[in-house]
This record gives sequence, structure tokens and C-alpha cells, in this order.
Amino acid sequence: MPTWQSMLPGLDEPMTVTEATARVKARLESDPALSDARISGEISNLVRPASGHVYFTLKDAGAQMKCVMWRSAAARLRTYVPRNGDAVVARGKVSVYERDGAYQLYVEALAPSGVGDLYAEFERLKQKLSDEGLFDASRKRELPEFPRVLGVVTSPTAAAFQDIQNVLRRRYPLIEVILAPTLVQGAEAPAQIVRAIERLNLSGLCDVILVARGGGSLEELWAFNDERVARAIAASDTPVVSGVGHEIDFTLADFAADVRAPTPSAAAELITPDGDALRQEVDALAARSAQILTERVLAERGRLEAARRALRALSPAAKLARAREQVRDLGARLTRAMSGRIALDRAALAGARGKLEAYSPLATLARGYAIVSTELDKAVVRQVDQAGAGVALRIRVSDGEVSAVSRGAAT
Repeated sequence: MPTWQSMLPGLDEPMTVTEATARVKARLESDPALSDARISGEISNLVRPASGHVYFTLKDAGAQMKCVMWRSAAARLRTYVPRNGDAVVARGKVSVYERDGAYQLYVEALAPSGVGDLYAEFERLKQKLSDEGLFDASRKRELPEFPRVLGVVTSPTAAAFQDIQNVLRRRYPLIEVILAPTLVQGAEAPAQIVRAIERLNLSGLCDVILVARGGGSLEELWAFNDERVARAIAASDTPVVSGVGHEIDFTLADFAADVRAPTPSAAAELITPDGDALRQEVDALAARSAQILTERVLAERGRLEAARRALRALSPAAKLARAREQVRDLGARLTRAMSGRIALDRAALAGARGKLEAYSPLATLARGYAIVSTELDKAVVRQVDQAGAGVALRIRVSDGEVSAVSRGAAT
């Protein structure tokens, strides 16, 4: 295998990256013009982390330079607060940040020198649209509490779109996402953003539209400062949320939107309810409903039992039972009375029968007597003159009747 000596002949022993970077740093720091330099430019990509340091980029039409202002130096900015778009003069030392191999300006002092062209245009458009009432709070609409479909206007390859999807999957996976793809930077981006917003509105499917892009410099975010984009957002029939850039970035899209979010991820959280909180709320409501239902059932059971007791006390069933018992007693008494009465009546009947039999003519007939009556008129013959000679007679004896003819009175 060939060595570097054979491939790169005549060269000294190679330096390491660290050694080479150290030499570059030493050369920069040894240049008097760069060790205490005053550099003018326009601020962009301004970041103020919690550490208190300030990071930004100085730029002009031809180049840009990264800058860092340590907390001790930033604390001396008592009357001036730097903002994106400010034209400033920075004093400091140019050196190399060895870890990244990048040169940057370590700023000791910072003073405004005016406003950059882009920022001035931003302020002009902002004032113009504000005067038209495009940013009025009265035009802002509330977002739906439980959106079903979210339209997203952004680049499909942007990290911002992935961040949005991650938040939605974690927070509220029920929502459906419709992507209206568009460029988010460059000269063609504003027209594409406008068409994407219009397409989502024409579909009539979305409950909310999210216009999103990750952070960047003022130039990189300029598509969202385009007047056409701001007017399209304000004219949208569907509520619009703007999630453009980082928390410190403001665009005309933010002012025109119904709701402004500091980042695309924060926008996804603003649009959707917290699924975990909803689940907890549903569980709590279910538990409360079960408790209320149990309490209601127990209360109704108590009322039912009280009603049963009252019904038993007021029910005619007891009276009916007593009446039935009385009927049974009366029936028994009646039966006994009837039986006694029948027995008495039978005894009386037997006595009457005895008397009747004693006085009955049949009994007399049985003793040998007879009853004689005329055949013609059935008259009982009690005297002799009733049965003259030749009169047909009927004679009744104890076991029947016989016929006879009278021969007249005996002499």
C-alpha cells in the first residue's frame, strides 16, 4: 500500500488538525487590525440562551460572520437591546473557535448604526398591513377544541414537518394531517405558500391550517414576510396558526395568523389537546359517573324499600286477609248454625211426621176402615142417603181402591 510520503513527496511532516487550527488562530490574533476590529453589518439569527451569552450573525450583501458576545459583555448593553435586522457596529477580536474550526468575532461592544434594508422593508409592510386592519385582534378566531383534520403548509422534507408529526403522534394521534407541500425559502416560495393555503381552503376538509417553517435568518424567513402570504393567511376561511422560525423570530405571517406559535412543534401543541390529559379526564369522568350511578342506585333502592314498607302498611292485603279469615269464621259458624238448624228441623219434621201419621186417614185405613165416595162426583159418602140403590161407589182401603154398587139402605 502506498504511503503519504510516496503520494505527496517533498512535504514536511504533516500537521494535525489541531496544530493547523492553532496556527490559523495565532495568525488571526497576531493581526492588529483583527485583534481590535470594528465591523459594521446587519444582525440576523440572534439567539439569547439562558446562559446570558448572545449569539448572532453579522452580514452584508457579500458575506456573513458568526459573532458571540459573552455574558459579561452583554451585561454592559444597558441602553441598547439588539434585534434581528438592526444595522450595528461591533467591536471585538476575530479568532477561531477551534472545536468547529470556524472563525468568529468575539464582541466586546455593540452599538446601533441604523436599520438594515430588509428589516426596514419588514417594518414598512407591517405598518401598511396594520393600518389596513389586517392584524386587528377582532379578526382573530378561536381554534377548535378538538380538531379532526389539520392542514400543514410547509416543505415535506423539512425537519419542521417531522417535528410536527412527532408532536401529533405523541399528543393527539386521532388528528388527520393533510400536507400542502411548498417551498419555504427563495423567490418562488411566496406564490407556492399562497396556493397551498388556497388549496386547503377550497378542499373544505381542514379544521385548522398550520403554516410552518424552522428557524433561520431574516433572509431565509423572508418568504413569510411577503405581502401576498400575509394577505392569503388573513383571507383564509379556516383558522390559521403560524409556526415560523424560533421564539425570537417574528414574521408578517405571525401577525396575520389567528394564533402565533413560537416554533412549529409549539404550534402542533397549541392546535391539539393533550391526549394523556384527555384520557385522565375521561377516566376521572368514568369513575365519577360510576360513583354517581352507584350512589343513585343505592338511593333508589332505599326509596324503593321505604315505599315497599309504606305499601305494606297501607296495602289492603292485610285487611283482605283479615276479611278472608272473618269469612272463613262466619262460614264455619254458618255451617254449624245450619247444621244445628237442620237437625232441629229434622227433629221437628220427624215429630210432625209422627203426628201426621197418627192423624193420617191412611193409618185409619190400615186399621180396617175404608173411605167410600161416589163414582160420579167423587163425594165422600158420610150418610146412607148419599148412596141409594144402584149408585156406583169407589171404596178406598189401605192398599188401593175397589168399585161397588149400592143396594140401598140395609133393613
